[in-house]
Amino acid sequence: MNLKKKLFENFNLYAVTLCDGPSPDILSQVDKAYRGGAGIVQLRTSGFTDRELIRLGLKIRQVSRHHGKGFVVNNRVDIALAVDADGVHIGQNDAPVDFVRECIQKYGSLMLIGKSTHSLEQAEAAQEEGVDYIGVGPIFATPTKPDYSPVGLELIHQVKRKMHIPFVAIGGIHELNMDQVIEAGASAIAVVRAIFSAPDAFLAAKTLREKYDKLRLNYV
Repeated sequence: MNLKKKLFENFNLYAVTLCDGPSPDILSQVDKAYRGGAGIVQLRTSGFTDRELIRLGLKIRQVSRHHGKGFVVNNRVDIALAVDADGVHIGQNDAPVDFVRECIQKYGSLMLIGKSTHSLEQAEAAQEEGVDYIGVGPIFATPTKPDYSPVGLELIHQVKRKMHIPFVAIGGIHELNMDQVIEAGASAIAVVRAIFSAPDAFLAAKTLREKYDKLRLNYV
């Protein structure tokens, strides 16, 4: 299957890991997230050596392929290439898009590029840079991005009207407020704590995905 088609067929519930260091539970949680209904898992970590990150990334790649779902690595294009991920996701202060694309092309990869944006101007700039999708947020306040003020639901409306590439809303989204996000125009939502801080990642992902599917039927 075409890589872009594969990734965007699964562009619905996008789960971002919450890893502050190596743990035997990480791989199990990722597997549960996929089984519960997450279409994409992004590996976002801190406190890992490169060797540990590659080892974990290779294992997640195997799990993602077993489930036929997408796998994205945050920030590190070198790690993403090493583990043959489906995509790499960069932030506003990470490596420039042109550099990331050059690295990908140099190794003959078809890996996709996503970029975080926090305003309409940043979203439009990312689109001009030729990224494959953007993240929009944080929609609500979230401890995972304490230095960023919430952008609110209005930015979803603006991006929906202006952009012609896929986008995923992220930041403080959970079961009790995701209806506002979908109603505002987001066709994909990203969550961190709502899955990876839950007592049962499978049940959390399943609950979110079932609600997501119902909401999309109402608002599409």
